[in-house]
Amino acid sequence: MAKDVPLTVSRRERQILEIVYTRGEATAAQVVKDLPDAPSKSAVRTLMRILEEKGHLTHRQEGQSYIYQPSRPRTPAGQSALRHVLRTFFGESMQEALAAHLADEHVELKPEELQKMAALIRKARKEGR
Repeated sequence: MAKDVPLTVSRRERQILEIVYTRGEATAAQVVKDLPDAPSKSAVRTLMRILEEKGHLTHRQEGQSYIYQPSRPRTPAGQSALRHVLRTFFGESMQEALAAHLADEHVELKPEELQKMAALIRKARKEGR
């Protein structure tokens, strides 16, 4: 699989990916159980096959069940998704994205999270990034 598979997925595909990442692995039946307003198991199987074709999932077969797992660890996949969001919504500006996040009244940051972010910014400055 390519190192940076773009996150070109529909809303429903994204929901399925979230479930598979949360569970670590999942069958179509498990995904149906976890999906809000779930379509049929057949529709979920089709979407999971499409996600596999796009490079987001892999599967193994146990008996008659396909068990799907993410094709990449969560962090690289998240980094790729974040790059996509930055390009699409924030003109590739991390500053704009962070400003939007911090201005969101629904976001509650703990003091330790703010300290961690400040430490990461200091580290990035030291490294010249």
